[in-house]
Amino acid sequence: MANLPPITISTLDRDRLYALLEHHHEDQEVVEHLYDELDRAECRPLKEMPDDVVTLHRWAYFKNQDNGREHRLMLVMPDEVSEGPDRLSILSPVGAALLGLSVGASIDWPSKGKVLRLTLISVARGL
Repeated sequence: MANLPPITISTLDRDRLYALLEHHHEDQEVVEHLYDELDRAECRPLKEMPDDVVTLHRWAYFKNQDNGREHRLMLVMPDEVSEGPDRLSILSPVGAALLGLSVGASIDWPSKGKVLRLTLISVARGL
């Protein structure tokens, strides 16, 4: 993936994701891309994470540039998707693409032979 925006990930999210990815074998494309993202990310302690960056358990308000639709979803671990409406698994292509993005950043994320083009509009604390 070329021309990727910088991303920042909390050390807590990084550790949780490494543990999850070690045992997840269902969607290898997403797993491989998440490993790449973790490798290139700037990592910080959770208490030092900027408020305008997507982390687990934050609401992401973003626009799909291909269809113009805007969405507001909370990024969560796969086992937390059923805990409420508008939850987005980190193992979904959109969830993986949003992790670590800062407000205003755009990303082109390969998914199943296509490219998702997303722009982050705002972030809000969740849980």
